[in-house]
Amino acid sequence: MSNNDFYTYQAQTSPHPLGLEVSHAKGSYIYDQDGNAHLDFVAGVSACGLGHSHPRVVEAIKTQVDKYMHVMVYGEYIQSPAVDFSKLLASHLPDNLETTYLVNSGTEAIEGAIKLARRHTGRSQIIAAKHAYHGNTMGSLSLLGFEERKSAFRPLIPDIRHIEFNLESDLDKITEKTAAVVLETIQGGAGFILPKEGYLEKVRTRCTEVGAMLILDEIQPGFGRTGKLFAFQHFNCPPDILVIGKGMASGMPVGAFVASKEIMDDLQDHPKFGHITTFGGNPVIAAASLATLKELTETNLIQQTLEKEKLFRKLLVHPLIEEVRGKGLMLAPIMKSKEIADQVVMEAAKNGLILFWLLFESKAVRISPPLTISMEEIEAGCKQIIAILDQLKPTTVN
Repeated sequence: MSNNDFYTYQAQTSPHPLGLEVSHAKGSYIYDQDGNAHLDFVAGVSACGLGHSHPRVVEAIKTQVDKYMHVMVYGEYIQSPAVDFSKLLASHLPDNLETTYLVNSGTEAIEGAIKLARRHTGRSQIIAAKHAYHGNTMGSLSLLGFEERKSAFRPLIPDIRHIEFNLESDLDKITEKTAAVVLETIQGGAGFILPKEGYLEKVRTRCTEVGAMLILDEIQPGFGRTGKLFAFQHFNCPPDILVIGKGMASGMPVGAFVASKEIMDDLQDHPKFGHITTFGGNPVIAAASLATLKELTETNLIQQTLEKEKLFRKLLVHPLIEEVRGKGLMLAPIMKSKEIADQVVMEAAKNGLILFWLLFESKAVRISPPLTISMEEIEAGCKQIIAILDQLKPTTVN
Protein backbone atom coordinates (compact mmCIF):
# COMPACT_ATOMS: atom_id res chain seq x y z
CA MET A 1 0.00 0.00 0.00
CA SER A 2 1.29 3.46 -0.88
CA ASN A 3 0.67 6.55 1.21
CA ASN A 4 -1.16 7.99 -1.80
CA ASP A 5 -3.83 5.29 -1.40
CA PHE A 6 -4.57 6.55 2.13
CA TYR A 7 -5.00 10.13 0.95
CA THR A 8 -6.92 9.19 -2.20
CA TYR A 9 -9.33 6.48 -1.10
CA GLN A 10 -9.96 7.18 2.59
CA ALA A 11 -11.81 10.32 3.63
CA GLN A 12 -9.71 12.70 5.73
CA THR A 13 -10.84 14.68 8.77
CA SER A 14 -8.11 17.34 8.69
CA PRO A 15 -5.79 18.86 6.09
CA HIS A 16 -2.68 17.35 7.69
CA PRO A 17 -3.12 13.83 9.15
CA LEU A 18 -0.22 12.48 11.18
CA GLY A 19 0.18 9.66 8.66
CA LEU A 20 1.82 7.00 10.83
CA GLU A 21 1.48 3.70 8.95
CA VAL A 22 0.72 1.06 11.56
CA SER A 23 2.14 -2.45 11.47
CA HIS A 24 0.89 -3.72 14.85
CA ALA A 25 0.29 -2.57 18.41
CA LYS A 26 0.94 -4.21 21.77
CA GLY A 27 0.67 -2.92 25.31
CA SER A 28 1.79 0.71 25.47
CA TYR A 29 3.34 0.75 21.98
CA ILE A 30 2.28 1.19 18.36
CA TYR A 31 4.75 -0.12 15.77
CA ASP A 32 5.22 1.34 12.32
CA GLN A 33 6.02 -0.52 9.09
CA ASP A 34 9.75 -0.15 9.71
CA GLY A 35 9.49 -1.83 13.11
CA ASN A 36 9.93 1.35 15.14
CA ALA A 37 8.12 1.41 18.50
CA HIS A 38 6.07 4.49 19.37
CA LEU A 39 5.22 4.95 23.06
CA ASP A 40 1.49 5.69 23.17
CA PHE A 41 0.46 8.50 25.54
CA VAL A 42 -2.95 8.83 23.82
CA ALA A 43 -4.46 5.30 23.78
CA GLY A 44 -6.68 5.90 20.78
CA VAL A 45 -7.99 9.10 22.41
CA SER A 46 -8.76 7.35 25.70
CA ALA A 47 -10.31 4.30 24.02
CA CYS A 48 -7.63 1.67 24.67
CA GLY A 49 -7.71 1.71 28.45
CA LEU A 50 -6.14 -1.73 28.77
CA GLY A 51 -3.49 -0.95 26.19
CA HIS A 52 -3.24 -2.49 22.75
CA SER A 53 -4.24 -6.12 22.18
CA HIS A 54 -4.80 -6.96 25.83
CA PRO A 55 -4.67 -10.78 26.07
CA ARG A 56 -7.90 -11.13 28.07
CA VAL A 57 -9.84 -9.01 25.58
CA VAL A 58 -8.30 -10.67 22.52
CA GLU A 59 -9.17 -14.11 23.89
CA ALA A 60 -12.77 -13.04 24.60
CA ILE A 61 -13.13 -11.73 21.05
CA LYS A 62 -11.70 -14.88 19.47
CA THR A 63 -13.88 -17.14 21.61
CA GLN A 64 -17.02 -15.23 20.69
CA VAL A 65 -16.20 -15.11 16.96
CA ASP A 66 -16.03 -18.90 16.98
CA LYS A 67 -19.55 -19.06 18.48
CA TYR A 68 -21.51 -16.45 16.53
CA MET A 69 -21.29 -12.85 15.38
CA HIS A 70 -24.24 -10.69 14.32
CA VAL A 71 -27.52 -12.59 14.44
CA MET A 72 -30.38 -10.09 14.96
CA VAL A 73 -31.05 -6.41 15.52
CA TYR A 74 -30.63 -5.12 19.05
CA GLY A 75 -33.03 -6.22 21.76
CA GLU A 76 -34.74 -9.16 20.04
CA TYR A 77 -32.57 -12.19 20.76
CA ILE A 78 -31.01 -13.08 24.11
CA GLN A 79 -27.24 -12.95 23.59
CA SER A 80 -25.22 -13.75 26.69
CA PRO A 81 -22.26 -11.36 26.14
CA ALA A 82 -24.57 -8.34 26.12
CA VAL A 83 -26.70 -9.58 29.03
CA ASP A 84 -23.68 -10.52 31.14
CA PHE A 85 -21.99 -7.18 30.51
CA SER A 86 -25.11 -5.18 31.35
CA LYS A 87 -25.68 -7.15 34.55
CA LEU A 88 -22.08 -6.77 35.72
CA LEU A 89 -22.14 -3.06 34.91
CA ALA A 90 -25.31 -2.57 36.95
CA SER A 91 -23.64 -4.20 39.96
CA HIS A 92 -21.05 -1.40 39.96
CA LEU A 93 -23.53 1.48 39.55
CA PRO A 94 -26.14 3.17 41.77
CA ASP A 95 -29.47 1.34 41.97
CA ASN A 96 -31.19 3.78 39.60
CA LEU A 97 -28.74 2.91 36.82
CA GLU A 98 -29.74 -0.69 36.21
CA THR A 99 -30.66 -0.99 32.53
CA THR A 100 -28.23 -0.51 29.66
CA TYR A 101 -28.95 0.24 26.00
CA LEU A 102 -25.91 -0.80 23.95
CA VAL A 103 -25.11 1.14 20.79
CA ASN A 104 -22.22 1.62 18.37
CA SER A 105 -20.49 4.80 19.55
CA GLY A 106 -20.49 7.54 22.15
CA THR A 107 -22.25 10.02 19.91
CA GLU A 108 -25.08 7.55 19.21
CA ALA A 109 -25.41 7.04 22.95
CA ILE A 110 -25.83 10.81 23.36
CA GLU A 111 -28.52 10.78 20.66
CA GLY A 112 -30.34 7.98 22.45
CA ALA A 113 -30.08 9.78 25.80
CA ILE A 114 -31.54 12.99 24.34
CA LYS A 115 -34.44 11.04 22.83
CA LEU A 116 -35.06 9.19 26.07
CA ALA A 117 -35.10 12.41 28.13
CA ARG A 118 -37.55 14.10 25.78
CA ARG A 119 -39.74 11.01 25.66
CA HIS A 120 -39.77 10.55 29.45
CA THR A 121 -40.38 14.18 30.43
CA GLY A 122 -42.61 15.25 27.56
CA ARG A 123 -40.46 18.38 27.31
CA SER A 124 -38.19 19.51 24.49
CA GLN A 125 -35.60 21.91 25.94
CA ILE A 126 -32.09 20.52 26.36
CA ILE A 127 -29.42 22.43 28.25
CA ALA A 128 -25.73 21.84 27.61
CA ALA A 129 -22.55 23.63 28.65
CA LYS A 130 -20.54 26.16 26.75
CA HIS A 131 -17.32 24.62 25.43
CA ALA A 132 -18.98 21.18 25.55
CA TYR A 133 -18.18 18.32 23.22
CA HIS A 134 -20.51 15.32 23.00
CA GLY A 135 -19.91 14.00 19.48
CA ASN A 136 -20.53 14.95 15.86
CA THR A 137 -23.89 13.53 14.81
CA MET A 138 -26.64 16.11 14.49
CA GLY A 139 -28.06 15.92 18.01
CA SER A 140 -24.66 15.78 19.64
CA LEU A 141 -23.45 18.60 17.41
CA SER A 142 -26.42 20.68 18.52
CA LEU A 143 -25.10 20.47 22.09
CA LEU A 144 -21.64 21.61 21.04
CA GLY A 145 -20.51 24.80 22.74
CA PHE A 146 -18.50 26.24 19.82
CA GLU A 147 -20.52 28.02 17.14
CA GLU A 148 -17.67 28.03 14.62
CA ARG A 149 -17.83 24.22 14.60
CA LYS A 150 -21.60 24.19 14.08
CA SER A 151 -22.43 27.00 11.69
CA ALA A 152 -21.62 25.09 8.50
CA PHE A 153 -24.16 22.38 9.41
CA ARG A 154 -27.16 24.41 10.56
CA PRO A 155 -30.08 24.06 10.99
CA LEU A 156 -29.52 21.73 13.94
CA ILE A 157 -32.07 20.36 16.40
CA PRO A 158 -34.08 23.14 18.06
CA ASP A 159 -34.62 24.17 21.67
CA ILE A 160 -31.03 23.89 22.87
CA ARG A 161 -29.74 26.29 25.54
CA HIS A 162 -26.25 26.67 26.99
CA ILE A 163 -24.96 27.42 30.48
CA GLU A 164 -21.44 28.14 31.70
CA PHE A 165 -19.81 25.07 33.23
CA ASN A 166 -19.02 25.67 36.92
CA LEU A 167 -21.09 28.89 37.06
CA GLU A 168 -23.71 28.41 39.77
CA SER A 169 -25.72 31.51 38.83
CA ASP A 170 -26.54 29.90 35.47
CA LEU A 171 -28.43 27.08 37.17
CA ASP A 172 -31.54 29.29 37.28
CA LYS A 173 -31.74 28.71 33.52
CA ILE A 174 -32.76 25.11 34.31
CA THR A 175 -36.56 25.34 34.59
CA GLU A 176 -39.80 23.37 34.33
CA LYS A 177 -39.37 23.62 30.53
CA THR A 178 -36.10 21.68 30.65
CA ALA A 179 -36.17 18.04 29.60
CA ALA A 180 -32.53 17.42 30.46
CA VAL A 181 -29.22 18.95 31.35
CA VAL A 182 -26.34 17.27 29.50
CA LEU A 183 -22.88 17.72 30.97
CA GLU A 184 -19.50 16.09 30.62
CA THR A 185 -18.50 15.08 34.13
CA ILE A 186 -15.07 16.43 33.21
CA GLN A 187 -15.04 18.73 30.19
CA GLY A 188 -12.81 17.12 27.56
CA GLY A 189 -12.32 19.23 24.45
CA ALA A 190 -12.41 22.40 26.56
CA GLY A 191 -9.19 21.42 28.30
CA PHE A 192 -9.94 18.69 30.86
CA ILE A 193 -11.86 21.05 33.13
CA LEU A 194 -12.91 19.52 36.46
CA PRO A 195 -16.16 20.53 38.15
CA LYS A 196 -15.66 22.83 41.11
CA GLU A 197 -16.37 21.37 44.52
CA GLY A 198 -20.11 21.01 44.99
CA TYR A 199 -21.03 22.17 41.46
CA LEU A 200 -22.39 18.89 40.12
CA GLU A 201 -24.31 18.27 43.34
CA LYS A 202 -26.03 21.64 42.87
CA VAL A 203 -26.86 20.78 39.26
CA ARG A 204 -28.30 17.47 40.50
CA THR A 205 -30.40 19.30 43.10
CA ARG A 206 -31.69 21.85 40.59
CA CYS A 207 -32.67 19.14 38.09
CA THR A 208 -34.60 17.29 40.80
CA GLU A 209 -36.36 20.51 41.85
CA VAL A 210 -37.73 21.25 38.38
CA GLY A 211 -38.23 17.68 37.15
CA ALA A 212 -35.43 17.81 34.57
CA MET A 213 -33.22 14.80 33.89
CA LEU A 214 -29.48 14.93 34.44
CA ILE A 215 -27.45 13.25 31.70
CA LEU A 216 -23.76 12.82 32.45
CA ASP A 217 -21.41 12.15 29.56
CA GLU A 218 -18.72 9.77 30.81
CA ILE A 219 -17.59 8.71 27.34
CA GLN A 220 -14.04 9.87 27.97
CA PRO A 221 -13.51 9.78 31.77
CA GLY A 222 -15.35 6.50 32.28
CA PHE A 223 -13.96 3.00 32.80
CA GLY A 224 -11.29 3.81 35.33
CA ARG A 225 -9.51 6.72 33.70
CA THR A 226 -9.93 9.06 36.69
CA GLY A 227 -9.32 6.64 39.57
CA LYS A 228 -12.95 5.54 39.89
CA LEU A 229 -14.90 3.34 37.51
CA PHE A 230 -16.81 6.50 36.56
CA ALA A 231 -15.85 10.08 37.32
CA PHE A 232 -19.25 11.02 38.79
CA GLN A 233 -18.36 8.73 41.70
CA HIS A 234 -15.80 11.35 42.79
CA PHE A 235 -18.45 14.07 42.95
CA ASN A 236 -21.50 12.56 44.68
CA CYS A 237 -23.68 13.17 41.64
CA PRO A 238 -25.59 10.15 40.29
CA PRO A 239 -27.20 11.01 36.94
CA ASP A 240 -30.60 9.94 35.64
CA ILE A 241 -28.94 8.81 32.42
CA LEU A 242 -25.29 7.80 32.17
CA VAL A 243 -23.61 7.90 28.74
CA ILE A 244 -20.52 5.75 28.17
CA GLY A 245 -18.19 4.60 25.39
CA LYS A 246 -14.49 4.88 24.42
CA GLY A 247 -12.63 2.73 27.01
CA MET A 248 -15.61 0.43 27.41
CA ALA A 249 -14.38 -2.24 24.95
CA SER A 250 -10.62 -1.73 24.79
CA GLY A 251 -10.60 -0.21 21.32
CA MET A 252 -13.66 -1.82 19.77
CA PRO A 253 -16.42 0.54 18.52
CA VAL A 254 -19.05 0.85 21.23
CA GLY A 255 -21.25 3.13 23.31
CA ALA A 256 -24.19 2.85 25.68
CA PHE A 257 -26.62 4.82 27.76
CA VAL A 258 -27.81 3.61 31.14
CA ALA A 259 -30.93 4.52 33.15
CA SER A 260 -33.50 2.96 35.44
CA LYS A 261 -35.65 0.23 33.95
CA GLU A 262 -38.72 2.43 34.42
CA ILE A 263 -37.21 5.24 32.37
CA MET A 264 -35.67 2.98 29.72
CA ASP A 265 -39.00 1.23 29.18
CA ASP A 266 -40.26 4.44 27.57
CA LEU A 267 -38.38 3.45 24.42
CA GLN A 268 -40.43 0.23 24.09
CA ASP A 269 -43.79 1.73 23.23
CA HIS A 270 -45.65 4.88 22.14
CA PRO A 271 -43.97 4.62 19.70
CA LYS A 272 -42.57 1.13 19.54
CA PHE A 273 -38.90 1.00 18.57
CA GLY A 274 -38.23 4.39 20.17
CA HIS A 275 -34.57 3.76 19.47
CA ILE A 276 -33.32 0.96 17.25
CA THR A 277 -29.89 -0.12 16.09
CA THR A 278 -28.72 -2.96 13.92
CA PHE A 279 -25.28 -3.53 15.40
CA GLY A 280 -25.68 -2.19 18.94
CA GLY A 281 -24.97 -4.98 21.42
CA ASN A 282 -22.95 -6.87 18.81
CA PRO A 283 -21.86 -10.06 20.62
CA VAL A 284 -18.18 -9.75 19.68
CA ILE A 285 -17.99 -6.19 20.95
CA ALA A 286 -20.08 -7.05 24.01
CA ALA A 287 -17.62 -9.85 24.77
CA ALA A 288 -14.78 -7.33 24.57
CA SER A 289 -16.73 -4.99 26.86
CA LEU A 290 -17.34 -7.76 29.39
CA ALA A 291 -13.68 -8.80 29.42
CA THR A 292 -12.62 -5.16 29.83
CA LEU A 293 -15.00 -4.56 32.73
CA LYS A 294 -13.89 -7.74 34.47
CA GLU A 295 -10.23 -6.78 34.13
CA LEU A 296 -10.88 -3.31 35.52
CA THR A 297 -12.95 -4.50 38.46
CA GLU A 298 -10.91 -7.59 39.36
CA THR A 299 -7.50 -5.87 39.44
CA ASN A 300 -6.07 -2.73 41.02
CA LEU A 301 -5.58 -0.91 37.72
CA ILE A 302 -8.15 1.76 38.58
CA GLN A 303 -6.55 2.52 41.92
CA GLN A 304 -3.13 2.70 40.25
CA THR A 305 -4.24 5.56 38.01
CA LEU A 306 -4.02 8.02 40.90
CA GLU A 307 -0.45 6.95 41.69
CA LYS A 308 0.45 7.28 38.03
CA GLU A 309 -1.14 10.73 37.97
CA LYS A 310 1.13 11.77 40.83
CA LEU A 311 4.17 10.64 38.85
CA PHE A 312 3.08 12.59 35.75
CA ARG A 313 2.55 15.72 37.86
CA LYS A 314 5.93 15.29 39.54
CA LEU A 315 7.75 14.95 36.22
CA LEU A 316 5.86 17.48 34.07
CA VAL A 317 7.29 20.58 35.69
CA HIS A 318 8.82 23.17 33.36
CA PRO A 319 8.73 26.96 32.93
CA LEU A 320 6.83 26.51 29.65
CA ILE A 321 4.07 24.41 31.31
CA GLU A 322 1.52 26.68 33.00
CA GLU A 323 -0.40 23.89 34.72
CA VAL A 324 -1.45 20.26 34.36
CA ARG A 325 -5.24 19.87 34.26
CA GLY A 326 -7.34 16.77 34.67
CA LYS A 327 -7.55 13.76 36.93
CA GLY A 328 -6.08 10.27 36.95
CA LEU A 329 -4.78 9.42 33.48
CA MET A 330 -6.87 12.10 31.78
CA LEU A 331 -4.28 14.88 31.86
CA ALA A 332 -3.56 18.00 29.86
CA PRO A 333 -0.36 19.99 30.33
CA ILE A 334 -1.23 23.57 29.37
CA MET A 335 1.67 25.21 27.56
CA LYS A 336 2.52 28.89 27.45
CA SER A 337 1.22 29.13 23.88
CA LYS A 338 -0.42 27.22 21.06
CA GLU A 339 2.88 27.24 19.17
CA ILE A 340 4.65 25.47 22.02
CA ALA A 341 1.90 22.84 22.27
CA ASP A 342 2.06 22.22 18.53
CA GLN A 343 5.83 21.84 18.57
CA VAL A 344 5.75 19.44 21.52
CA VAL A 345 3.25 17.16 19.75
CA MET A 346 5.08 17.23 16.42
CA GLU A 347 8.59 16.85 17.83
CA ALA A 348 7.45 13.98 20.04
CA ALA A 349 6.01 12.22 16.99
CA LYS A 350 9.41 12.38 15.29
CA ASN A 351 11.00 10.75 18.32
CA GLY A 352 8.64 7.85 18.97
CA LEU A 353 6.27 9.41 21.50
CA ILE A 354 2.60 9.73 20.63
CA LEU A 355 0.88 12.84 21.98
CA PHE A 356 -2.16 14.67 20.62
CA TRP A 357 -4.20 17.84 20.92
CA LEU A 358 -7.54 18.70 22.51
CA LEU A 359 -10.36 19.95 20.31
CA PHE A 360 -10.81 23.46 21.65
CA GLU A 361 -7.98 24.33 24.07
CA SER A 362 -5.14 25.16 21.68
CA LYS A 363 -2.45 25.36 24.39
CA ALA A 364 -3.15 21.86 25.69
CA VAL A 365 -1.29 18.62 25.00
CA ARG A 366 -3.36 15.47 25.50
CA ILE A 367 -1.99 12.78 27.80
CA SER A 368 -4.40 9.85 28.10
CA PRO A 369 -2.26 6.71 28.04
CA PRO A 370 -3.43 3.16 28.66
CA LEU A 371 -4.22 2.49 32.31
CA THR A 372 -1.75 -0.39 31.99
CA ILE A 373 1.19 1.93 31.30
CA SER A 374 4.18 1.28 33.57
CA MET A 375 5.92 3.79 35.81
CA GLU A 376 9.07 3.30 33.70
CA GLU A 377 7.16 4.15 30.51
CA ILE A 378 5.72 7.25 32.15
CA GLU A 379 9.20 8.37 33.16
CA ALA A 380 10.59 7.76 29.67
CA GLY A 381 7.82 9.70 27.95
CA CYS A 382 7.90 12.63 30.35
CA LYS A 383 11.69 12.82 29.97
CA GLN A 384 11.17 13.28 26.23
CA ILE A 385 8.58 16.01 26.75
CA ILE A 386 10.86 17.95 29.07
CA ALA A 387 13.78 17.54 26.64
CA ILE A 388 11.67 18.95 23.81
CA LEU A 389 10.67 21.94 25.92
CA ASP A 390 14.31 22.54 26.88
CA GLN A 391 15.30 22.66 23.21
CA LEU A 392 12.58 24.98 21.91
CA LYS A 393 13.79 27.94 19.92
CA PRO A 394 13.46 31.33 21.61
CA THR A 395 11.19 32.53 18.78
CA THR A 396 8.73 29.74 19.59
CA VAL A 397 8.77 30.54 23.29
CA ASN A 398 8.28 34.25 22.75
